[in-house]
Amino acid sequence: MSEPYTQVSPQFNADSAYVFIEKQVAFGSRVPGTKAHELCGDYLVTKLQEFGAEVIEQNADVTHYNGQNFTLRNIIGSYYPEEEKRILLFAHWDSRPFADEESDPDKINQPILGADDGASGVGVILEIARQLQQNTLNSGIGIDIIFFDLEDWGQPSNSSEWVQGDWWCIGSKYWSEQPHIDNYKANYGILLDMVGSVNATFLREGYSLQYASNIVDKIWSTAAKLGYTNYFLSQRGGYITDDHLPVNQHHRAPSANIINLKRDTRTGFVPHWHTLNDDMRNIDKNTLKAVGQTVMEVIYTEKL
Repeated sequence: MSEPYTQVSPQFNADSAYVFIEKQVAFGSRVPGTKAHELCGDYLVTKLQEFGAEVIEQNADVTHYNGQNFTLRNIIGSYYPEEEKRILLFAHWDSRPFADEESDPDKINQPILGADDGASGVGVILEIARQLQQNTLNSGIGIDIIFFDLEDWGQPSNSSEWVQGDWWCIGSKYWSEQPHIDNYKANYGILLDMVGSVNATFLREGYSLQYASNIVDKIWSTAAKLGYTNYFLSQRGGYITDDHLPVNQHHRAPSANIINLKRDTRTGFVPHWHTLNDDMRNIDKNTLKAVGQTVMEVIYTEKL
């Protein structure tokens, strides 16, 4: 009989992560170009600085599929920037400008709050940042946090005319092509996307296995040691175009995506995905705890 596993990382505070999600949602829909987006970005910068990160912002002017011009805002926080061995934690902080999965045609053009789709990953990472300030990592390990902008403005599913091009994950594509540090590389990366809802099921996503199967194994085996096999399932999931894809394709960090995938829904995601129901009612502290503690255990057990 194997010995029970002894947790190394500090306790992840799900109540704290929940508050960070709630704060983002309270600004309203964080659609690029809106006041809510601006104010939430300022809040994220302030919190990272408050938690001891060295923060820089990456801004770039982009023209989207509909001809609109945006200034994207990637928010980057670093711990122990002098260390060569680095782990990248990332999530997107914008929310979708239309609820195109709503069945009511009167609702499909309304922006979503994105409590789960966007804010949950950011909230978990903010709590990890808070812990990093209070509890040092093993020496020689550095952490970079990136909150990517303009992930969720892909063409709506009800579009009558499709514009050729890749319109998802614009912030991460820009950073992957032009990182904040020349020739930036991390040893590995972990993307958190839709990590807040009750009874979440994190399948082993296809691109994660293609580019970073050893990192998937590291995360899922850590979750198992901590007793979270009801969340981190051993089954394979589909290939999801998400922020980890450009990060992997440009070889910035072999990255795994922790994302809630479903086999029993039409979309393959949770029922509230890209609908007006993506609000705080869906955020479950047990799920936040499972994800946050697992990621923290991964980084706090990392050695040179």
